[in-house]
Amino acid sequence: MAEPGRSLYPSARGRGRTERRVSRLLQLLLWAGTAFQVTQGTGQELHACKESEYHYEYTACDSTGSRWRVAVPHTPGLCTSLPDPIKGTECSFSCNAGEYLDMKDQSCKPCAEGRYSLGTGIRFDEWDELPHGFANLATNMEMEDGVTESTENCTSSKWIPRGDYIASNTDECTATLMYAVNLKQSGTVSFEYYYPDSSIIFEFFVQNDQCQPNVDDSRWIKTTEKGWEIHSVELNRGNNVLYWRTTAFSVWSKAPKPVLTQLMYKWAEPKICSEDLEGAVQLPASGVKTLCPPCNPGFFKTNNSTCKPCPYGSYSNGSDCTHCPAGTEPALGFEYKWWNMLPTNMETTVLSGINFEYKGMTGWEVAGDYIYTAVGASDNDFMILTLVVPGFRPPQSVMADTENKEVARITFVFETICSVNCELYFMVGVNSRTNTPVETWKGSKGKQSYTYIIEKNATMSFTWAFQRTTFHEAGRKYTNDVAKLYSINVTNVMDGVASYCRPCALEASDMGSSCTSCPAGYYIDRDSGACHSCPSNTILKAHQPYGLQACMPCGPGTKSNKIHSLCYNNCSLSVSSSARTFNYNFSALANPVSLAGGPSFTSKGLKYFHHFTLSLCGNQGKKMSVCTDNVTDLRIPEGESGFSKSITAYVCQTVIIPPEVTGYKAGVSSQPVSLADRLIGVTTDMTLDGITSPAELFPPESLGIPDVIFFYRSNDVTQSCSSGRSTTIRVRCNPLKPAPGSLLLPATCSDGTCDGCNFHFLWESTAACPLCSTTDYHAIVSSCVAGIQKTTYVWREPKLCSGGISLPEQKVTICKTIDFWLKVGISAGTCTAILLTILTCYFWKKNQKLEYRYSKLVMNATLKDCDLPAADSCAIMEGEDVEDDLIFTSKKSLFGKIKSFTSKRTPDGFDSVPLKTSSGGPDMDL
Repeated sequence: MAEPGRSLYPSARGRGRTERRVSRLLQLLLWAGTAFQVTQGTGQELHACKESEYHYEYTACDSTGSRWRVAVPHTPGLCTSLPDPIKGTECSFSCNAGEYLDMKDQSCKPCAEGRYSLGTGIRFDEWDELPHGFANLATNMEMEDGVTESTENCTSSKWIPRGDYIASNTDECTATLMYAVNLKQSGTVSFEYYYPDSSIIFEFFVQNDQCQPNVDDSRWIKTTEKGWEIHSVELNRGNNVLYWRTTAFSVWSKAPKPVLTQLMYKWAEPKICSEDLEGAVQLPASGVKTLCPPCNPGFFKTNNSTCKPCPYGSYSNGSDCTHCPAGTEPALGFEYKWWNMLPTNMETTVLSGINFEYKGMTGWEVAGDYIYTAVGASDNDFMILTLVVPGFRPPQSVMADTENKEVARITFVFETICSVNCELYFMVGVNSRTNTPVETWKGSKGKQSYTYIIEKNATMSFTWAFQRTTFHEAGRKYTNDVAKLYSINVTNVMDGVASYCRPCALEASDMGSSCTSCPAGYYIDRDSGACHSCPSNTILKAHQPYGLQACMPCGPGTKSNKIHSLCYNNCSLSVSSSARTFNYNFSALANPVSLAGGPSFTSKGLKYFHHFTLSLCGNQGKKMSVCTDNVTDLRIPEGESGFSKSITAYVCQTVIIPPEVTGYKAGVSSQPVSLADRLIGVTTDMTLDGITSPAELFPPESLGIPDVIFFYRSNDVTQSCSSGRSTTIRVRCNPLKPAPGSLLLPATCSDGTCDGCNFHFLWESTAACPLCSTTDYHAIVSSCVAGIQKTTYVWREPKLCSGGISLPEQKVTICKTIDFWLKVGISAGTCTAILLTILTCYFWKKNQKLEYRYSKLVMNATLKDCDLPAADSCAIMEGEDVEDDLIFTSKKSLFGKIKSFTSKRTPDGFDSVPLKTSSGGPDMDL
């Protein structure tokens, strides 16, 4: 039973909607009664409408995107004098989540406490009854003219609200749930659904106002494996009609149905039972007419109930073919989900597990909604099922990308039920060559999906082989052990059929517009059909190149190539820290390098190695590591050419068996596996995009320079690695290891991985050191020798950089020695002493003159105040030479004279000066 509608998200409704709906119903009844009384009364005049008697609505938007707000009475004819219409908000106006539009003042206001709003969205999560706006329709898928009984029987086969969810029908009628919505801008619809029964066809699709379906993705909903799941689809601006449609089929029902074919029973071959024994089950009667399941998608049902492929340019869901709408093209492929008969491009047989000879038996039987393994002749026989595809037709953008090897993919859903050690093999063959095992499942496996990427455009064969046990025993004990295939989907098949149509780029021509391919790195605009280039440093999803969102940003430390098909690192990186900025150039590490793990041994003691080849960066993103399977080549005689399998990746692994074990001249390389197909990013962080490079796997870094980590992912998905394999390469600076350096595997995981899915490597090299900068050297200044001084630049020790700038040239400058400056100092000191002596003499001489004049002034002043005997001689008169004899009474030093001068001042303020007459008479004191 398909049960979408548990939560549907295509204006906001809270949990109290049921109560509000009941109260609204009571209000409507009350208003209706009031209106009845008015019309049946005495004809009194209508009163002016109160605010509680009307509400506001918006008119439809006009061509300019404008609208009007008008008042609408709850009950027409109950009141009058409604508010006049006013201009409303723009049609594109909307409130944010947590707000609602108050129609009175046309503004957004926050929701009250305890209530919520989705903004421009609407949520349906209560299904007590069918919400307003939904339509429910039931039809008979095989309705023909004149057949009315079956139509009447489908009238009750509709979607049924069941409180928390809404459930579809379970009979052969087609039940359709519809909801129409007009979007002012592009949006999304999401719904939660539960769909475990693959016998019911469940489809969801969207049509616009021109009844053209949205064909971006497949309309067929996948069955749920682990409870409820969510499905989301993007909606375009304008009118959108959402359709949920289910149809159930009872493949082996014996009730009379409209006749399409007859149900025939026969014993499974080889027949290993007897119906004649007591208690044996008899073969049911054949000829009972029953309803056939639908055709597979891309096929239509003919008048004789056979399935034929739809012509090119059309698609189907297994019933009628529909031409692709304008601006779209069919998505060609093969999708097998109904197994009424074996498709024409598939065959089945049985291979003996003893002598490996084919037996003329059927290995797989169809059973309506799956195909399963037959009994076989022995428990160790291989039940073989093969699908042959003549070639592929990938999009033009994929073909132009030489590094993107994916041209198509095959996805199948399977299940194994085993009581012993059964094995299911999936093998791939190219151009009719021997099949190569790709994946193996042992024991019972629950219903699950597996995808294989096809990287070569050639005739391909896909083979499923099931073996119940590897031991050969008499009889058949494990006939209940079985493998089942529920669906097989192959994309981009040449001359395939289409289950949907996808948008394409439009090209103008004389006949109108036609589909064309966009150049590599260009996406298709959904509205105009024009091609636009992806922004820089983004890559285009080649299989869904619709809209700008198809351009995915590159990871840290990477950039996109010219055609936006992959992200790569050009061997350069800049990392900033609080102390400095590290710039790296890994060009010396761009060439592929190899590394072998430690020896391992099989259960029989045979030695082998795991051999790794790594290519780190550069080369415009081209994968340079090649791993080859040369087992076939070694068995081919010399001079003849053979076919060997090789893969190209950033990191790949092979198993090497040494010559002493194989007996060949060279070692055997086998089982090549890609470990890195996409570069996720380059950073110093230990985790990126869910991939972690544990630091404890390797010796700690001790130089203070962070490790640079390259993160990769592989496209290969295995049963043990459901998310694919991942690889991290730690690049570490080690000045002692010249380029290319050395590779190291984790000490605790000698094969490079501890879980088989995540591989880790350490690459140490001097080429991994940051580029040298001005902070990595210092200057040494020499002493001045012979008038010359030298400045030399040397690297700091230890040198933790590589490349970058070079050391500056040695500088030579003119300088003066210490002897020279000593001589200059002595000369300057001597000159200074002489100058001071001269100045001293000069000022002493000048002081003598001043002393004499002062004495004369003192003496003149004394003669005026006292009568003195006439002098025998005259003092120096005005104009006389100062060098006339002036004889002191005693000979003293300069400092002595100064002392005497200061000490002979009399109490009355005058100085006593000893004088000597010119005649040599006795001294006089004045």
